[in-house]
Amino acid sequence: MDTNKTAPSILNTKQHFEILDGLRGIAALAVVTFHFMEWAYSDYSKNFIGHGFLAVDFFFCLSGFVIGYAYDNRIVKMGVLEFFKSRIIRLHPLVISGSVLGLLAFLFDPFGGHPELYSAGKIILTFFCSILLIPLPIIADRSFNLFSFNAPAWSLFWEYVANIVYAFVLYKIGRSYLLLLTILSAVAICFVCYSSGNLLGGWSGPTFWDGGARVSYSFLAGLLIYRSGWIIKNKLGFIGLALLLFVAFIMPFSKWNWLTEPLVVLFYFPLLIALGAGATLKAGLKKVCILSGKISYPLYMTHYAVLWMFGNYYGSHKPGTIQLALIIIAALVLLVGASYLVMIIYDMPVRKYLSDKRNKRLAQQKAGGV
Repeated sequence: MDTNKTAPSILNTKQHFEILDGLRGIAALAVVTFHFMEWAYSDYSKNFIGHGFLAVDFFFCLSGFVIGYAYDNRIVKMGVLEFFKSRIIRLHPLVISGSVLGLLAFLFDPFGGHPELYSAGKIILTFFCSILLIPLPIIADRSFNLFSFNAPAWSLFWEYVANIVYAFVLYKIGRSYLLLLTILSAVAICFVCYSSGNLLGGWSGPTFWDGGARVSYSFLAGLLIYRSGWIIKNKLGFIGLALLLFVAFIMPFSKWNWLTEPLVVLFYFPLLIALGAGATLKAGLKKVCILSGKISYPLYMTHYAVLWMFGNYYGSHKPGTIQLALIIIAALVLLVGASYLVMIIYDMPVRKYLSDKRNKRLAQQKAGGV
């Protein structure tokens, strides 16, 4: 978030932790790679990045830390309504673009799919539910995802829920109550993982509440880290921390997931957040971290349109191992490039336009206008 010198003071944003931005980009790339690989290896134990889905839990923890850092000391002055506007301007343009791309992929997939099996009314309803973040798992060709045209939006749904709870409850409570809620949420995470065998859930109707448990703990933990000042000074730098984060994603998928995954989510990710906030960044890597952080959200929210087409291609053509590797590598490079274009051409201009309109209105109010 860039500081806008012309904006009213209540909207001025703080400087980012650049290493945490960079780690967000690593996590986004990991989850996109995981999504490609899970099409090819339905047996997750054969997937070299079989725990890439845990990147979502890292996102949630990072979000709790960043929200606390950015808004704890100014949400009272700016008000709940302006807080919600800030979050919608930041998050929702890409929710819409991801839904549009997902709809186009559904209708015009060159490798398969059966849009003709669904009525126009059903498709339109599903699309509007997608852009409004209303869960509607009714499209069989999309594996009955909560958001059929933009599968990753399930985590944005819970991100919005966490932001709403923060605005009405969490920013008001003291550290002791926050710690209690975090412990209770940790119990929920352990229960979900033990009963399901893993933390893969949250994206579908039957696993809907698993997503609630995942966001609850990680968001609260991130917020607790910020409020407790648990920032660990270190010299690991971006490269060291990126490697430590990546280790969590390539952790073997096994019968011990019920134990290893909660350990990663409950302790390892919060530790990486504390280390990332306190690490020293070399000047030469600053631009890399900033760009990585900026691209992460566009990449996460727009990649799944390509994933569905890749899945249909893989199912119909069954490419060999070498061909598959080349396709996935090329797709990752192209998706990163496309995400950059989406950010430059669409996301940043839209957010700037909406922010400028709001800032102008607030300035008028401050000067005695409407």
